[in-house]
Amino acid sequence: MPRTPAPRTPREVAEEVRAMVAGEGPVFADLFAADGVLAYPFAVPGQPPELRGREEIRAFFSGMGKARELFDIEGVDQVIRETDDPEVVVTEITHHGRSKVTGDPYRHLALGVIRVRGGEIVRYDDYMDPIAVARLLGRTQDLAAALAS
Repeated sequence: MPRTPAPRTPREVAEEVRAMVAGEGPVFADLFAADGVLAYPFAVPGQPPELRGREEIRAFFSGMGKARELFDIEGVDQVIRETDDPEVVVTEITHHGRSKVTGDPYRHLALGVIRVRGGEIVRYDDYMDPIAVARLLGRTQDLAAALAS
């Protein structure tokens, strides 16, 4: 009888997230459990603070169009920190390259707190700096206007 492979560990799932950011890996939504949650505690104006369920996550990212084409990503680095909870890892993902919007080089850091159960993400808290994101996209005036209203 064939052996069923063990579910992916939180570290292995975090490594797949890094590969996805680098454009080398799976579709982000496919890493989530059917009822998984993706949260943005520091969501930029217009971004939902939370997405519930694999299909809502898939729909959100498919609706983002060609956002990835706004960057020439030259590299993606990651540090994975294990926690005292065996389901949770904290990742520091840094990607760097050049913004096609501003023409400037960039280095972007995001922290992720990822809870994995049964080899799938059940919760991902994605901490990105909204000011840095606005700068990368050349949208600081839009961010300032949204914050002023």
